[in-house]
Amino acid sequence: MHSESALLALQRATHATLHRLSGELADLELTAAEINVLANLADGRGRTVSVLGAAVGTRSSTLTGVLDRLERRGHIARAPSPADRRAVVVSPTESGRRAAQTIRRTMANLERRALSGLPDDAVAGFHAVLAALTEVSA
Repeated sequence: MHSESALLALQRATHATLHRLSGELADLELTAAEINVLANLADGRGRTVSVLGAAVGTRSSTLTGVLDRLERRGHIARAPSPADRRAVVVSPTESGRRAAQTIRRTMANLERRALSGLPDDAVAGFHAVLAALTEVSA
């Protein structure tokens, strides 16, 4: 059993990973928050601001600034939800889909490089820890 805090180790790993991703994706000129949003829109489907906020792990009010920047750059479009006129749906544009695919490919490559030497049960355990931390935080 490790004596180090799992949360501190996770924060350190998250910081290192975001730093690496930002470096590898520097040509896109996106912040870590913008990368996170586009990665979550990589499937091309629109999402309401509240659903997207939950997926990226931020409040709707914080997400608004990120969405404003992405919209100004032409990566996303916002429209009223047909199901709930109080809600706004965020969808990637063509340039947003291209950026999102680049982001997802870069993430997959980084993940593959980082985890390739680990046994499957270690990776499964890591996912179990992440799920537990997500549940307790909800």
